[in-house]
Amino acid sequence: MGVKDQIVDALDGSRRRTLSLLEPPADDDLWRQHSPLMSPLVWDLAHIGNYEDLWLVRALGQPGVGEQFDDLYDAFRHPRRARTSLPLLGPDAARSYLRDVRARALDHLSSVDLDEDGGDALLKDGFVYGMVVQHEHQHDETILATLQLMAGAGYRPLAPFGPRCTGAAVPAPEVLVPAGPFAMGTDAEPWAYDNERPAHVVELPAFFIDATPVTNQTYLGFIDAGGYDDPRWWTADGWKWRQEAGLAHPQFWLRDDIGWLRNRFGWIEPLPLDEPVQHVCWYEADACARFLGQRLPTESEWEKAASAGVLANVGEVWEWTSSTFAAYPGTVAFPYREYSEVFYGTDYLVLRGGSWATHPTVSRATFRNWDYPIRRQIFSGFRCARSTEGT
Repeated sequence: MGVKDQIVDALDGSRRRTLSLLEPPADDDLWRQHSPLMSPLVWDLAHIGNYEDLWLVRALGQPGVGEQFDDLYDAFRHPRRARTSLPLLGPDAARSYLRDVRARALDHLSSVDLDEDGGDALLKDGFVYGMVVQHEHQHDETILATLQLMAGAGYRPLAPFGPRCTGAAVPAPEVLVPAGPFAMGTDAEPWAYDNERPAHVVELPAFFIDATPVTNQTYLGFIDAGGYDDPRWWTADGWKWRQEAGLAHPQFWLRDDIGWLRNRFGWIEPLPLDEPVQHVCWYEADACARFLGQRLPTESEWEKAASAGVLANVGEVWEWTSSTFAAYPGTVAFPYREYSEVFYGTDYLVLRGGSWATHPTVSRATFRNWDYPIRRQIFSGFRCARSTEGT
C-alpha cells in the first residue's frame, strides 16, 4: 500500500470513529455542555472539520471551505465554559461541513507531491496529514471523556465503552532499569509532534519501576488506610486541593452496602480489582505513591523503561509522571506555537503511555500528554518508581 493510500485509510478511520461515537447521543445532548471542563460535543465535531480545513486545504494552497468559522472554533479565543454561548453549527450542519472539507482535502491529496527528499516540510512523509489524523483521534478521546461525564446526568449508551484493561499478571512486581544513557525523543517518527523532537541523549542513574500500573485493589489499600485523611502523603498543594474538593476516592467510584462500584458510561458495575485505577488526578497519584513508599517516575525514566520494553500493560491508562511539561533541548515549534510551546512551564504535568481510549496512532513511547494536576476526568492512572539508593 502506498503512502497516499495509507493516509486515506487513516483519515477515513478517524472520521468513522468520530461519527460512531457521536451517533448514540441525541441532538440535545450534543448541544448541551455537560461540564465546564469540556466543550459541548457539537463544538468538538465542527472544530475537527475546521482544523482539517485549515491544514489540509488552506495551508496547502487551496481555497478554504469555511473561513467564516475560524473564530468560532479557535480553541484559544473561546474557553470551553463559554462555547455554548457561541452561534455554533448544529449537528447536521457540522457533519455537512466535515463532508465538504474532506472532499476538498482528498481531491487535493490525489495531486500533491509527498516528496521525502525536501520541499514543503508540511508534506514531508505526509506529516500534515498525520497531524490532522492524530488531532481527530485526540478529540475522540476528549469526546469519550465527555460521554463519561454525561453518565452522571443520566446518559447511558447501549453498551459501555472500553476499557481494554487486562489486569494481566507479570513475573515480577518491579523491574530494575540499569544506569546509563538513552536516546529520548525521536527524529525518525514521521508523524511525531514538535514536543517529541529532537532525539537527545539523557543520562540516568539506575532505578526501579513497577512492571504494571497501580491497580484498583492497591489503591483501595491507600483509601482503607486513611490515605485521603493523612496529610503526610500529600504535597502542600495536594493537601489543599484535597481539603477544598472534599473527595475521598477516584472519580466515578461509588459505594453501597456490599462494596465498591464504578459508573462506567452510565453502567453501574462492581469495581474490577485487578484493573489499573483510573480517573485519579496527579495529587492523588503522588500521594498514593508516597503511601506505598515509592514515587512517580520522571518522564525520562518512563520513556527509557518503555523503550527497553520492560513495562507491561502500557496503554491501559494514561500514566502520571513527576515531570512538568518542558521543551527538549533544540526543540523548534512546528507547524504552530499553540500546539506545544504555549503550554511549556510548571503549570502542567506530563502523562505518558496512552489509555484504552487512545488510538494506536497516538500511542507511541515518545508521545507526551500534559494536563493540570487537578484533572480527573481524563483516563489517567499511574505506576510507581523508586531510586536504588539504600537497596
